[in-house]
Amino acid sequence: MIGYIKGILEEADEQCIIVDNQGMGYRIFVPGSTFSGALPIGQEIKIYTYLYVKEDAMQLYGFLTKDDLNVFKLLIGVNGIGPKAGLGVLSALSADDLRFAVLADDAAAIAKAPGIGKKTAQKVILELKDKLNLEDAFEQKLENQSSADQMPGANGDAVSEAVQALVALGYPNADSLRAVKRVEDASNMDVEELLKAALKKMI
Repeated sequence: MIGYIKGILEEADEQCIIVDNQGMGYRIFVPGSTFSGALPIGQEIKIYTYLYVKEDAMQLYGFLTKDDLNVFKLLIGVNGIGPKAGLGVLSALSADDLRFAVLADDAAAIAKAPGIGKKTAQKVILELKDKLNLEDAFEQKLENQSSADQMPGANGDAVSEAVQALVALGYPNADSLRAVKRVEDASNMDVEELLKAALKKMI
């Protein structure tokens, strides 16, 4: 129904963003790691969306790339994986990392996502493995890297890497994102400096 929304990023936190499109604010649930300060408030963005309809609500889920959206659709097609769990997986793993985890039978990597146990991770691998192949995974990774190099943003790579590093150290996604966002002058720091400053915020 809604393929994408293009507008001004008005608000953002670890769960959702609000995008102003011609005076209407769209509340969109997003992966925490995707909008970890890479795009400043007030900047125009384009978000590829998925409209989830249930009896008592309609919710929009959004992603910076069509690839992320497509992987999200694959995830929620797995029996037992709803939009919230799918978003959790893409907060813990990039679309590329998820593809390689599935192809490598790496259930442990997928199980690191919030709300995903080992049995569910194995089910993700079982149901998605036939829908992916290694050659396409490598081609998509190269394409995503090329696109990321062209994306606007103030030191977004450093911010994203710092969040991922905290998650790898065992901190929850939301807490990691919150700590990095609380670092002053983060846009002028490299990954190591940002990680050290964020760790102090975790104490």
